[in-house]
Amino acid sequence: MSTAVNVNKNGKLNLITVVFMIIFHLGSLVSLFMFTWKAFLIIFPLFWISGSLGIGMGFHRLLTHRGYKTPKLVEYFLTICGALTLEGGAINWVVTHRIHHANTDTGGDPHTPRDGRWWSHMGWILRGTAQQHEEAVMWRYAPDLMKDPVHVWLNRTYFVPLIVLGLLLLAVGGWSMMMWGIFLRVTVGLHMTWLVNSATHIWGSRRFATTDDSTNNWLVALVTFGEGWHNNHHAHPRSAKHGLAWYELDVNWMGIRVLKALGLAKGIRLTNLKQTNQEVRALRPAA
Repeated sequence: MSTAVNVNKNGKLNLITVVFMIIFHLGSLVSLFMFTWKAFLIIFPLFWISGSLGIGMGFHRLLTHRGYKTPKLVEYFLTICGALTLEGGAINWVVTHRIHHANTDTGGDPHTPRDGRWWSHMGWILRGTAQQHEEAVMWRYAPDLMKDPVHVWLNRTYFVPLIVLGLLLLAVGGWSMMMWGIFLRVTVGLHMTWLVNSATHIWGSRRFATTDDSTNNWLVALVTFGEGWHNNHHAHPRSAKHGLAWYELDVNWMGIRVLKALGLAKGIRLTNLKQTNQEVRALRPAA
């Protein structure tokens, strides 16, 4: 049984994924005609909960790279927050991203722009295995999560938190709040995350001479709470801090620091700043 991701751009369409993408994109357009200030304001804390707590701090820096440690209850909470993005179960998300790091911008990368900019941004989830991996692949790339029955259950039921949130928003604020808090937020959030796969491997600056095409893109960093400092990340993938310079705003790192202050984060991995500065100077041309 193969343990590689199918990156065939001409592979069979994932019809269920295609249908849901169409529904959510159409729903996001409809929501614009249902504007209320309450609906408008609710998406900002939900963006932070799902995108920062869930994807950046949870799925990415904690579960994928183990850049820090938290109590299991906190880990599960962050995982549930990440499920609110509709980016698939945490285990499948982690597997995809670990494969990306193992094969960055080569033939085995699930979403490299070298296979096309559209493919790297959105096309890759519409064909092939996308975020639905075979069990053998999941055991190979995420054995730590596959051994945890709670994570396996959360991975299988990843859509439930979003349904519960939708019903809650509908009950509290009506259709406008539900449409903005679910359809518009999820659709915009998906494209923000996908920009890390596409834009930060196409446009931006490079602090480190990595073997891939990763870049630091301030605009992507701004809309993804710090995930856009992607060249920094690929140079030091296990570091919990991606913004290495004072001007590189990293909201996700700030969140991790808050967890540490509350006694909920430990074993935080950081880049060796002295080594980092030496590497930066090595990239600069001689005077």
